[in-house]
Formats: sequence, structure tokens, C-alpha cells
Amino acid sequence: MKLQIFQVDAFTDQLFGGNPAVIVPLTEWLPAPTMQKIAIENNLAETAFFIPQGDDFELRWFTPELEIDLCGHATLATAHILFTELGYDKDIIHFHTLKAG
Repeated sequence: MKLQIFQVDAFTDQLFGGNPAVIVPLTEWLPAPTMQKIAIENNLAETAFFIPQGDDFELRWFTPELEIDLCGHATLATAHILFTELGYDKDIIHFHTLKAG
């Protein structure tokens, strides 16, 4: 399996600063155990996975131990990747999550 993966340091403009998160764009959900293994391999506090849903995005977060309900810095990092690396051209991004609403 080949996946595009981005590491982002949120809340900083300095290299090796802020809060690191891994962002993984997907076209469809992988099984939760697979996403958990990816988060374990990344070994950062959070790994965010997202899929497009029309003009919006579904978003999930995993730590190396479990899926979590909410992660602010990984959400902001996901928005950053959408705007700067993946060509999202609207002014607002709407995320939908399984647990946080």
C-alpha cells in the first residue's frame, strides 16, 4: 500500500517546534486496525486521516495507542495541508468527525 503522508508542526513557523502531527489523505477509509498501525509506525502524538465528502471532509485521529475523539492541532494541520499542498481553493473547510460532531 502506498500512501501520501505529511508531517506538520502546528502552532509554529520554526522547524522542530510546535505540535507535530502526521496527516494522511485517503480516498476511502482504511480499516481502523490499519490506521492504528500507521499511527503506531508514525509514533507521534496524533496521526490524522481524512477523506473527501462532497465539498467537505471526514476526519479521524489516532494516537499510537487508540483512536481519539478530538485533536485540535491535527485538525489545523490537516487544513494547512489541504490549503498549501493539495490545492483546496475555498475559503472555509468543513470537517465531519465520527465522534466530535
